[in-house]
Amino acid sequence: MTISGWPVDERPRERLLQHGPEALSDAELLAIVLRTGVSGKTAVDLARWLLARFGGLRGLLTVEQRLFCEAPGLGPAKYAVVRAVLEMGRRHLGESLRRETVLSSSLVTRRYLTAAFRDRPREVFACLFLDVRHRLLVEEILFEGTIDAAVVYPREVVKRALFHNAAATILVHNHPSGLAEPSLADRDLTTRLTEALALIGVRVVDHLVIGDGHIVSFKERGWL
Repeated sequence: MTISGWPVDERPRERLLQHGPEALSDAELLAIVLRTGVSGKTAVDLARWLLARFGGLRGLLTVEQRLFCEAPGLGPAKYAVVRAVLEMGRRHLGESLRRETVLSSSLVTRRYLTAAFRDRPREVFACLFLDVRHRLLVEEILFEGTIDAAVVYPREVVKRALFHNAAATILVHNHPSGLAEPSLADRDLTTRLTEALALIGVRVVDHLVIGDGHIVSFKERGWL
């Protein structure tokens, strides 16, 4: 039986419209995104199978196209839809961050940074450039490295801060290993960047290290 043959109050789309998205399971939400199933599986069956295969929503939303499309009945079209939904979520969080004063909305900031950086396969270094009221001007990924390191040049960070006329910045980088604990090299880099940016009147508000479900704040550690 297809979903259209189910009782109305059991169909995912109708349940969402009547009770809101929070009332639906992960599989039901994914089924709405997928729209159709494959031979022998409804969209809900397919969604449950995908979640089990890839270890939940996070695994599914970050899977490579090749692995996704290896699943029977799936192809580039459904992969594109899933990726589009993920990107829309990230952009929504980014817009929320831009509407807020960064320092008074740490939860919004951390949610956005976790979504944006946690699952990157390589280490990247970024700056959130802020105005005098600590509102976000722009987020820029300045350097991208390997699985365990990214070379950062303070001179380039200074140039970008001047370009954006920033008054302050939050430094951000991820640890693809999943362990957010900063290294001695991370601490040394932060000191050098803080000193270099101070010469042009730009304050380093914090340095956040993104791990797997955990963020370490240099400010909270008392290192800034």
